[in-house]
Amino acid sequence: MSTIGKSLAEIIPSDRIKDRLIDVVSFASDAGFYYLRPKAVVQPVSDQEVISLFKFSHQHQIPVTFRAAGTSLSGQSVSDGILVDLSQHWNFVRVEDKGETVRVHPGVIGAIVNSELKKYGKKIGPDPASINSAMMGGILSNNASGMCCGVSKNSYHTVKYIKFILPNGRCYSTENSADYASFRNECAEIYDEIATLRQQILGDATLFDLIRHKYKTKNTVGYAVNAFIDYQEPLDILAHVLIGAEGTLGFISEAVLNTVPDYPVKSTALLYFQDIYAACRAIVPLSNSGAEAVELMDRASLRSIELMKGVPSIIKTLSSTASALLVEYQGNSVEELQIKAANFLSVAPDLSLLEMPSFTADPDEQAFLWKVRKGMFPSVGSVRASGTTVILEDIAVPVERLGDAILDLQQLFKKYSYDNAIIFGHAKDGNIHFVVTQAFDTATEITRYDSFLKEVVALVVDKYKGALKAEHGTGRNMAPFVATEWGNEIYQIMKRLKSVIDPQNLLNPGVIINDDRNAHIKNLKDLPKVEEEVDKCMECGFCEYKCPSRNITLTPRRRIVVRRELLSLKRKGETAPYKELLNQYQYDGLDTCAVDGLCATACPVDINTGSLVKRLRRENHSAFANGVALKVAKNFKPITQIVSVGIKSATIFNKVFGKNAMLNFTRTVKKVVPAMPLWSNQIHPTKNFNHYLSDKISTNKATVVYYPTCISRVMGGAAADKKNIIETFVSISNKANVGFTIPKDISGTCCGQIFSSKGFSSAYQHTVNDTVEKMWEWSNHGALPIVLDISSCTLTLQDCGHALSPENKQKFDAMQIIDSVDYILNYLLPNISIAKKKDKITLHPVCSLQKMGLEAKFVSIARHLADEVNVPVNAGCCGMAGDRGFLFPELTASATKPEATEVNQKEYAGYYSSGKTCEIALSEAVGKNYESILYLLDECV
Repeated sequence: MSTIGKSLAEIIPSDRIKDRLIDVVSFASDAGFYYLRPKAVVQPVSDQEVISLFKFSHQHQIPVTFRAAGTSLSGQSVSDGILVDLSQHWNFVRVEDKGETVRVHPGVIGAIVNSELKKYGKKIGPDPASINSAMMGGILSNNASGMCCGVSKNSYHTVKYIKFILPNGRCYSTENSADYASFRNECAEIYDEIATLRQQILGDATLFDLIRHKYKTKNTVGYAVNAFIDYQEPLDILAHVLIGAEGTLGFISEAVLNTVPDYPVKSTALLYFQDIYAACRAIVPLSNSGAEAVELMDRASLRSIELMKGVPSIIKTLSSTASALLVEYQGNSVEELQIKAANFLSVAPDLSLLEMPSFTADPDEQAFLWKVRKGMFPSVGSVRASGTTVILEDIAVPVERLGDAILDLQQLFKKYSYDNAIIFGHAKDGNIHFVVTQAFDTATEITRYDSFLKEVVALVVDKYKGALKAEHGTGRNMAPFVATEWGNEIYQIMKRLKSVIDPQNLLNPGVIINDDRNAHIKNLKDLPKVEEEVDKCMECGFCEYKCPSRNITLTPRRRIVVRRELLSLKRKGETAPYKELLNQYQYDGLDTCAVDGLCATACPVDINTGSLVKRLRRENHSAFANGVALKVAKNFKPITQIVSVGIKSATIFNKVFGKNAMLNFTRTVKKVVPAMPLWSNQIHPTKNFNHYLSDKISTNKATVVYYPTCISRVMGGAAADKKNIIETFVSISNKANVGFTIPKDISGTCCGQIFSSKGFSSAYQHTVNDTVEKMWEWSNHGALPIVLDISSCTLTLQDCGHALSPENKQKFDAMQIIDSVDYILNYLLPNISIAKKKDKITLHPVCSLQKMGLEAKFVSIARHLADEVNVPVNAGCCGMAGDRGFLFPELTASATKPEATEVNQKEYAGYYSSGKTCEIALSEAVGKNYESILYLLDECV
């Protein structure tokens, strides 16, 4: 542990202090384009620990910066001091007042809050594009707004109470009436200064009118000085100044927000225009017709996503000047929506549309349109030139002047050769974002950016009287220009506020208040070319909430950040830190990656960090290791027989020496031999598998080929006293009169997942080619569909085409491989009658279902069979990854904890999934028996 780590250990347990090289390197980046490496990362769990951190900061003169999700774009959440990570232990959320308010802690994700509110028909007001990843600490501290919330529903206007801690260690809550007097008595200097500043503003009509005018539009530049005229009590003023203060004045530990309606019915469409000016002229009529969202996209931004699968084909045919608006109407009922639709039709003839739009009410289609819009910033990042970074600025101007401002901005793009710049944004609010890609590797490039930004500042402030930052916060890149926008008098008010609250300037220094006129071109992030998967990433962090290892080692973003640092160290010839980081990366980056690929489903540019890790594992294998793996693949039948004997022996061992004997034995051995898999009491042997190879198993002529996976063949039992998965498949198929066949030569075959995930490419290729050849014969040359009983195995085989020989690829393309979910929905349910339903059940949709697009079908099946179906908000990858959870059980324990905590709040009549190893992981975590959804169907028929 470092020197600072040892000192911090006196106030925070060492297991929540991250000061290894890999820790400080991986936390040195956020979604912005600045880079500061912290001295240590700490994870406090209470207000008292935060107070101790403030005291430590003052004693040692080390700055402190708070960070939630790290999706900030302006450099607010990086630090060269102590970085306080709130992402793990501050995720409390509670709906109150029948959904009228919600109480949150800073580490809970915005989308999680909305999922809790959804049952009440409510949501939080702020709706940033990053809401699936952004946490409430950042949403509040940046005064987030977003797509539909405008000014009136942003963080500032929807916060009801906040509880906060000042740098002096004092803690106050606006919910506690006694704290108003306490604040006046205990913080007299701060209290008096706030009161004095308020009187100064109220006594100067020019200042008052300027403040009132500038907050009629979105504005997050500097501190929220509107609080001085919106509130009287200094505690209320300070509380609202903290909203948007970017963690420079205090720590918000809890907030209560007023909620807003989450309209149940919506209608969404893309509207196309000949040019951006025509699109801008349509904004006011569309807003007046009742449109809740009006999102602008210029031709360049549309070009950045036109190759995305599912994007409307018209986008590729648009002219070079064309533009689009994403428009959404929302309502409480279909009738209300119809009225708004009529309003649209009344204004449509005057909108200069290229074609009449097709509005959709389909939630999946709507979600896709919003995914397109929200993914534009990272999409540009993915196609940028190697060595360049992505810069996203957001400005606001009066709506009626938006078209002119955009044309002027496009002229600046040409002047400074930003040929790939794009413009999009919240047109209804006059708020646009523009993205440029920029290298910072030469003085010339830095000067180009500096000159460009200064001209943007002059354009927005002088010509259009707008805001330099509408919703992304001031950060480091606009801190030098706060005085330019607000004028010196109000800037001095902001400085006085910072000075009286944080006199030593130790709380997120350099952000918002920064007299260094060149701060925006210092500490710039280097993004060197590393490898294809890495180079596309611009470190937005959208992937992190999906990652099963996020609370134990690294996230996909942080894995990529470390890869970049490794290359940088190697190029600089810094051998010692390179070896240290590479050694740490083995466990943090490679061993504890579940390679589930869910990160790609959240990544706007589809980066699958799991694929990167598989490749790195493959490159790390020696020729000997690859040879052993290939020999195992070629002798898989005796290997499975040995495993089967081992499982039966372990079961006997438990019966003789006690139910936990094998678990305790493997746990002890694992301390000495880390490669020893940890036993699970959820493992039960499949009895008499050869019995199922009889022609008499199916009562009807074969309609499908049933392929029991190798896991099912050796440990297919859900519990010791229940039927195994193969028996259950046979039972329900016969009840539905659906004929099937189980191939007699199935022993020794495998989907290849065990080799693929470990990076043994030769073994994987041999296995899938052997299996596909046999499947071709089993299926009568593709005539019969092949059904698998574990979803991850289904996905592995469905995606194996790249590893097949040309001949086998041709066979593969002619076959249909389906999952048990499809089998239930399309073959079984239509042929059975439900005798009884379960009362209330909970599901665990495995990663593979999400990637195959089967999750909705999985839930639909459950709703046929139960009165109430729960899909946990925190359901995600369990980290099992085939056998990874046996080898690294700490990964699975960490990955399943949020879901298990949620599930255990209630009792259910059944717990269901569609993958044996995932069921083992959830059973261990929840303490209940998870089993295949095939069991549910069998019990209900």
